Amino acid sequence: MIHQPLPSLEAWVNAFEKADIPILPESVAELALLRQIEDARGDMDAHTLAENLSADPLMTLKVLVHVSRYCTRLSVEPPETLVGAIVMQGVGPFFTAFEHPISVSELLADQPEALDGLQSVIRRSRRAAHFAMGFALKRQDQDAVVIQEAALLHGFAEMLLWCLAPELALTISRRLADDHTLRSSLVQREVLGIQLQDLAQVLMRRWQLPDLLIHCTDERLANDPKVRSVALGVRIARHTQHGWDDPHCLAALPDDVADVGQLLNISPDAASRLLRGMDD
Repeated sequence: MIHQPLPSLEAWVNAFEKADIPILPESVAELALLRQIEDARGDMDAHTLAENLSADPLMTLKVLVHVSRYCTRLSVEPPETLVGAIVMQGVGPFFTAFEHPISVSELLADQPEALDGLQSVIRRSRRAAHFAMGFALKRQDQDAVVIQEAALLHGFAEMLLWCLAPELALTISRRLADDHTLRSSLVQREVLGIQLQDLAQVLMRRWQLPDLLIHCTDERLANDPKVRSVALGVRIARHTQHGWDDPHCLAALPDDVADVGQLLNISPDAASRLLRGMDD
């Protein structure tokens, strides 16, 4: 565990890069069940595995990192999706590689507040992926699955912070809860000495994750429709995490609706109806 801020972005990258990424307990159970089915029948396939594990952003990240490292050794481009990563690896080697995963519930057994904080980020990430996929489908983007995955993984650095430095993550969370006017990036810099988005970008490049996935999560490319789909999904999931009638959501919603309308070339009223309908 990391208890104090590290001295530089490079130090944070090195610490996170080498960490064994934990996964959700339900993914641990699902892996065991799927392995039993494979051992009994031998007919497990990549699509079934991905379908049953893709709701866990930490598991998705763990697989992509593992396979990207494998592809780097082979000097081939890494697959852009979870399904593609499992296909590249093969079902048997997949089960072997992830035979003894660490569960976040075990890792944070004595940190219940941190586990709650992590679960909150994961719920928000799932909603972000849902919104981003909806925008991508409306735009008929051929990379809709990658856009969905990029939104799901957008907060992975924050998830890893909850797992590896829970006390620091709690400090950030409490400061933001005490003052809703604070920007999270500013509090992150004050507590950690870095911004988590910078950490995420460097880590994805260090892990040599797929270029398109890195591209879709790079908020500096704000004019790209793929990046905007991801960013808006993340933003709306964050603003609505406490409900559509939350005062902070109501304050942010007009800008969100306007930006969705601009992305999809529809009126603000149509964008508002679309967002509500997507969340039903």
